[in-house]
Amino acid sequence: MTSRVSRRRFLAVAAAGVASAAAVDPPRASAAPAGATAAMGNGVGVPALLGGRPVRTEPFPAWPIADSREEQALLGVLRSGKWGRGVGEQVKQFERAYAELTGARHCLATANGTSALLTSLYALDVGPGDEVIVPPYTFVATVNSVLLRHALPMFVDTDVETFQIDARKVAAAITDRTRVIVPVHLGGSAADLDTILAAAQARNVPVLEDACQAHLAEWKGRKVGTLGKAGCFSFQASKNLNAGEGGAIVTDDPAFLEACYTFHNNSRTRSTSGDNFSYRGTGANLRLTEFQAAVLQAQMTRLEAQARTRDDNAAYLTGLLGEIPGLTPARRYEGCTRSAYHLYMFRYDASHFAGLPRARFLEALKAEGIPAAGGYSPLHKEPFLDDTLGSRGYRRIYGERLLAEWRERNQCPQNERLCREAVWLGQTMLLGPRGDMDHVAEAARKVQAHAARLAAS
Repeated sequence: MTSRVSRRRFLAVAAAGVASAAAVDPPRASAAPAGATAAMGNGVGVPALLGGRPVRTEPFPAWPIADSREEQALLGVLRSGKWGRGVGEQVKQFERAYAELTGARHCLATANGTSALLTSLYALDVGPGDEVIVPPYTFVATVNSVLLRHALPMFVDTDVETFQIDARKVAAAITDRTRVIVPVHLGGSAADLDTILAAAQARNVPVLEDACQAHLAEWKGRKVGTLGKAGCFSFQASKNLNAGEGGAIVTDDPAFLEACYTFHNNSRTRSTSGDNFSYRGTGANLRLTEFQAAVLQAQMTRLEAQARTRDDNAAYLTGLLGEIPGLTPARRYEGCTRSAYHLYMFRYDASHFAGLPRARFLEALKAEGIPAAGGYSPLHKEPFLDDTLGSRGYRRIYGERLLAEWRERNQCPQNERLCREAVWLGQTMLLGPRGDMDHVAEAARKVQAHAARLAAS
């Protein structure tokens, strides 16, 4: 069964509650319910779905985390009377700080991650008749940005071990129509950039990194988003760096940056502000506000410390889950020297759980106090794609024959397999004490010990 739970809805559920990130190990009840002792299996308590005591009842750390730093930042903008880009200094200050953080020469703040992608595709001259290589295991914004430029998204199948685009298949997907390659650093771990960049260079195709989930992630010691032509980030409410909404583009190319600036500013250049109403092409209002920029700067003061906590907890949890047959944590490529762990992901093999369906496994974990989800559905098979590509405009641009070929070229069987096996834990679950990771593993072992009974119930 394929989960239809959206990433944002799942992360909102995972972050629910009022616990702080500094919470101590939650207390454990001392007595088992009546009848539980007789139902113990392999020394593991009865699952909550079968009447046992949950592993935990306390929520995981809440999100977002904020204090007087955010309050002062917002009040400062409020009282300044300078709320928008162009009249205040907060957006410019954030752009300088984020460029420095990533190691990029330039940064442009945008309204959200989707607009960062859309703006970048415009600056790369993506339009009708073009193809853009994308992974099928990603949030829909990656594909929507391509469709909004009236280009064709070309899906390259997933590497199930890493949850990333299978970089080994990128070169074969490049055609004379390929305008851009958009690898996604899914969950905060890096795609195989060495292989992707080599394929791109061989055919002179630019690489636009979708790093919307990958703040502080690295490839061979360099921040992701800085290895291709440009990188796009999101600061949406669930993200590790968060202002409710927001986005950024980083690049070393000043001409590319100015093209992005003009598009995101309703086709007005930096010199055509104020009363100068001259334009430089098409564009949209995709600017970040001073309020968002101020919040982001306050949030950045915690970013590295939170990332270290996620690093430590993820490494420990990987060791625990690796000892449970049927649970396989996502593998990182050797070049991925740091993951952002926006998502902690692993695969579930029902054959090691007495055939227990993944949906029932997730239900059992939730009953134990572990809010897990099944992740994305197969994006390449979503009905909205047929609706869009079958629209009057797309038929006029591409023709029936090319659109029929598109369907044949976009088969992604490994992605479909991953969508059946994936399990996600949200980034906030990695912000508590190490004992929280013990609870995750304990709940999984508990479900496994009683999997046959759960499957039959």
